[in-house]
Parts: sequence; C-alpha cells; structure tokens
Amino acid sequence: MSHTFHIPVLGLGYSIDTPLKVARYGISSVMSIVDDELIERMRIYHAAECGETFDPIGKKEPDARARRITAYLDLVAQQVDRQFSALLELPFEPGNDLCRYFELLPEDARLRQGFELMQEFKDPQQRRYFLDLLKSEMKPGAIDVNIMSKVDKMNYAADGQALGDHFTDALAALRGFAESRLASSVILSAGMNPRLYSYLESFNCFLPDAEGKLPKKVTLKVSDFRSAFIQAKFLAKKGIWVSEFRVESGLNCGGHAFATEGFLLGPILEEFKQKRQRMVAELFMSYQAALLEKGITIEAAPQQRLSVQGGIGTAGENHFLLQHYEVDATGWGSPFLLVPEVTNVDAATLQQLEHAGEEEFYVSGASPLGILFNNFKQSTAEAQRLKRLENNRPGSPCTKKYLCTNTEFTEQPICTASREYQNLKLKQLATLELSEPEYEQQYRTITEKICLCEGLCASAYLKYDLLKSRENKAVAICPGPNLAYFSRIYSLEEMVRHIYGELDLLGKIKRPHMFIKELNLYIDYLKTDLQAQLKGLTDKKQKQLTKFKAQLQEGISYYRDLFSRQADQNSQLIQEWVSELYLSELELNQIEV
Repeated sequence: MSHTFHIPVLGLGYSIDTPLKVARYGISSVMSIVDDELIERMRIYHAAECGETFDPIGKKEPDARARRITAYLDLVAQQVDRQFSALLELPFEPGNDLCRYFELLPEDARLRQGFELMQEFKDPQQRRYFLDLLKSEMKPGAIDVNIMSKVDKMNYAADGQALGDHFTDALAALRGFAESRLASSVILSAGMNPRLYSYLESFNCFLPDAEGKLPKKVTLKVSDFRSAFIQAKFLAKKGIWVSEFRVESGLNCGGHAFATEGFLLGPILEEFKQKRQRMVAELFMSYQAALLEKGITIEAAPQQRLSVQGGIGTAGENHFLLQHYEVDATGWGSPFLLVPEVTNVDAATLQQLEHAGEEEFYVSGASPLGILFNNFKQSTAEAQRLKRLENNRPGSPCTKKYLCTNTEFTEQPICTASREYQNLKLKQLATLELSEPEYEQQYRTITEKICLCEGLCASAYLKYDLLKSRENKAVAICPGPNLAYFSRIYSLEEMVRHIYGELDLLGKIKRPHMFIKELNLYIDYLKTDLQAQLKGLTDKKQKQLTKFKAQLQEGISYYRDLFSRQADQNSQLIQEWVSELYLSELELNQIEV
C-alpha cells in the first residue's frame, strides 16, 4: 500500500463504516464485527442511503449473526468498489476525489511523485497517458475486520438448549467474514482462543490458492513477542499463516488495555526486529508441513508484516518507528475520533473530547470483561452510572448480552455490568461483615462496570439518528490518553498531513514522548497494584511485582541507550526526553515492593 498508516478498530460503532469514508483514498481501516444488531442496522441505513434493496435478517432466523455480518461486509465491499471505480473515471481536476487520492499520499510515495511530475506536462495527450499509468497502480484501502477472541459467549435456542460451538459469538463472526466477498484481513485481538483459532482451518479462504496467494488473511494484535510467537506457531501447525503482527502498547492505547509484565513498547519492538526473520523461518517449516498434509505445496513463505499502534502522536515518532524498527505500518486510532468525516462521534461527545485535558482520560475497571479499560470521565455513560447509584439502582439492563461471562450466581452466564449481577453481588457483600473502607472499596469495584454493548454503539446511532424509542442514549467512549493533546476538530487532510509531517497539529503543546508516556502509565499501574496488596502481599505476588519493577528498569536502560544514539544530541527535544526519562526513573526507584 502507498499509505504507511492504518486506522485501527475504534470501539463498536466509531469505525463501523469508516471504510466507506476512507477506503477509496487508499487508506486502510478496521471495523468491529462483534455486534450484529449494530451491523444489521448500519446495513439497512447505508443500503437505503445508496438506493440498494435489502432484506432484513431477523435475529431469530437460522445463523442470523453470521448472515448479518456477511451481508453488511458484502454491502461495504460493493460500495467501496463503486466509489473507487467512480473515482477512477474522474478527470484530472483540482479539488475532486481523484486529486485528493494523490494529495493524501506521503510526499515520498512513488504515486504521489508521479502525480506531481504529471502536472508539469504541457501536452494533454502526454498527461492523459501518464495519468492512465498512475491509475493502473492505484488501489483502495483494505477493509479489515476485528474479532475480540475472548468475546465468545455460547448462544442458546428458545428452549434453553445450547446451539453448539459453531454458533458461539466469535465463531459465528468469523464465519460471517469468511463467507463474505471481502479480500482482506481478520484482526484477532484479546488473546488466544483455541476454539476460534482451530475454526480458521475450516475455511479454504485462509489457505493459499493455486498461485500461493491468500484470499483472506489473519492478523494478530499482540502486546509482546513471546505471545505472538506462541499464537502464530499454534496457527502454523494448522496450516494458517499469520500475515501481520499488529503490536499495540499495553497501556498507552484506546479501548481495552492488556498490560504486559512490565515489558515496554520500545524493547518489544527491538525484540521483533532482532528475531523477526528467524521467527518467519521457523513458522514456515510448521506451515509448509501442515499444508502438505492438506495436499497443498508451497515453496516460499507468504509475506509477514509488522505494524505498531498505541500512543503515536507526532510525525517524528511515526517516522522513527518506521525507520528504526523497520515496521511496515503504524496505527493511528484515537486522534481520528476528532475527525468527523472519518468516525462516528456524536456532536455532544465530540465537543467534550475537543476540550478535555489529560485528567479526563484514565484506565478504569469499567469493562465487564474484567480487563482494564481506557475510559473518559465526561462520558454520558459514566454520568448515567453515577446517577443510577444515587438512585440506589446500580447496574444496567442487559439487552444484548455479548459480554455475559459470569456464572457466580446463575447457571447461564450473566454480565457483571448488569443490574441482575450487581444486585446479587451487593447482597452478598452486605453479609461479609467488612470494615467500612473494605466495603467501600469492594462496592466501587462492583459498581464501576458499565454497559459497553449499548454505550459503544450509542454515538453512531445518535450521529445517524437511528436511536429507537426507549433505547439508551448514554455514550461510552474509550480513547487512549494520547487524545488529550489534540484539541480541536480536524479534517481528514489535516490529520493525514500531520501523520506525514507536512503539518503540525500539536504546535507548542507540551507532550511527553510516546515511550515515556507509556513508561509513566506502567509506573502508575505498579503503584495501583501495590496499593491493592497492602493488606495481604503474598510471596508469589511480591516476586511478580519485583520482577515487574525490574523489567521497567531494564526498559529505562534501553531507552537511555536509545536516546543517547540519536544524531542530534544537542537538540532541545532530545534533552527533554532524557530529562523526562530521568524523572520517571527517580519515581520508579522510590517505589518499594
């Protein structure tokens, strides 16, 4: 691809139709396929918008979840194809979509350089011939999809009987993608799900064709090298190739945050850089053998890309990641929440994000999955949660049930953000005869959960005026802390030019280097973990925390060496990084485990 960045998945609804807005310009993006109710409503909306006929797929129809996903993905693919074909038919006229395609490319992209060269030609026939050559190399951006591997609840028939493994949420979503016309990637995130990973083997579209090409690809979103290698080996032994590792910062990201054991992003990328080729060779041996058992012969390993995302905020950081760690692409997520033509943020939330400071973005326990979740203090979902507590009505009505995982009180799983669960849990809490501080702490932990199934869709429904009567309009949003430094509404052109260094949207805003920001988030995480252990620090936990701290210290040593090897040691920026690193090290050293 000519672009060197992609737009990662943003919640459920925020990027659910982003490909319809950016793919024709060659920009790749990712849609979540967790919520088939949202997907069906978006299909009906966009089909009507473009004059397509559609047959609604009822929730109780056979295999409705997979069929809804397939139908929506096919619609998006069809519309992007039409948009791109229409773009190719345009004449060369400043201001139209054809010119916009080239103008959004980085300055060093071959297509953009060819486009600028063409403009110097005076002869119309020569220009037309050259433009046809450029058009032949243009491609739309990828329409990728995301499945959170662990969001995989069992589904039940009306009589209460389990429908079976193939109808769990994650497997049905994968089937929906596999049976669609998309030629793109499924990004699997949130850790390894052996049942889902094994199911990939059921679809020929993930196996190489006669020419050795993969009709559909698998990308793993990972937080460290070891985990990436383990998951890729599991898949390779089944004849499934991982076409991309998408490394995400453990804490300096949006959405759910999967903290590592103290491993920082810089050292993680360094390990990928050093071991990447050896890993490909080892994976290919297993992959080749597995394919041979299926009667497929392949002589060379398919391409395996490496990308990184989480907290990137400046063109300098972006360029350094591409050059120093030799990654193929970077991911820019949260800043695009302030680009209305790209993402679905309702007007009220957009205004809140525009003026929010660092203190408004925080890592919380709000997710029913029991995983850290990047939250926004001003969200209407958080305001609604607090209002319900004031009215002695903790928890949310559970209508969609995607995050039902708890069987502490019930035979069938329920959601920890639900009113049912929180009432049962608080009744249990009242019988424990705890001290007031202990009771308050546990009460906060129980009632901190919010409904993400509805909250992460509400903004898209509000933006498109799709809310049904009596439907919850409270918005949950999960930006990364990096969004605090972006302070107004931006156009697509502005954000893309910022990424490529042609425009600086941050100006003189004081912002820590992305590596140091992540380090500080990990130091805060260590402090919080220690605070939680004050009354009962076991030997096992003490060893874990000691190792965690030591890992952070190793990361600091790595960064000190990295910064000392930068060319311009006298620049104010390098000196600021070194100073910030020193202060972080002082803070870490003061923590006693």
